[in-house]
Amino acid sequence: MKKLQYIILTVVLLTATAVSASAQTKIATVDMKKLFNGYYKTKLAQTSLENRKTELRKEIKDMADGLDKAQTDYKTMLDQASDPAISDAERDKRQQALKDKAKEIASSKNAIEQFQRQAEAQLADQSQRMSGNLVGEIQKAVADKARTEGYSIVLNSGSVETVVYANDNNDLTKAVLGQLNAGAPIDVTAPAESSTGTGMPLNISTNLP
Repeated sequence: MKKLQYIILTVVLLTATAVSASAQTKIATVDMKKLFNGYYKTKLAQTSLENRKTELRKEIKDMADGLDKAQTDYKTMLDQASDPAISDAERDKRQQALKDKAKEIASSKNAIEQFQRQAEAQLADQSQRMSGNLVGEIQKAVADKARTEGYSIVLNSGSVETVVYANDNNDLTKAVLGQLNAGAPIDVTAPAESSTGTGMPLNISTNLP
């Protein structure tokens, strides 16, 4: 009988301790997607990516223009090599020049395709790195705000996998966003375009041209 009473008492004490600990745990929510899209540095990063994309497009266009010229030259050389008035030696010479020009054109096409693949990979890598840095800054700001306000746990309300329900009473999104944008330049005020995914990559299409 005493052993049973001891067990019951132990269970009651453990339950009371758990309830007490739960009562002391302050939980807040934050919408990481809104923070990412509203952070002024996200817009700056997108602008940087767009500028780089424009530069790469220009380089590809210059290469394509060179290819067009080579193809035009090839057609002219083809007509000249078919001239019946030229000698056999001159015809052989022009035929060799045609072969060299054809190799040049093939090489230019390969160079353009390779450059475009590298450019797209470069933009994708730059976007991922910038996104990772931004998310890191946002997470630090959230952690700092949570410590200041005395919250033990902060849940991401922007992820349906993480939060089933949350009201706005303990939402830190607005406060953290104000903290993040405190040092924003005057001309960088509009929120960035919406982005999706757990890594929140910048919404920049890397398809060129």
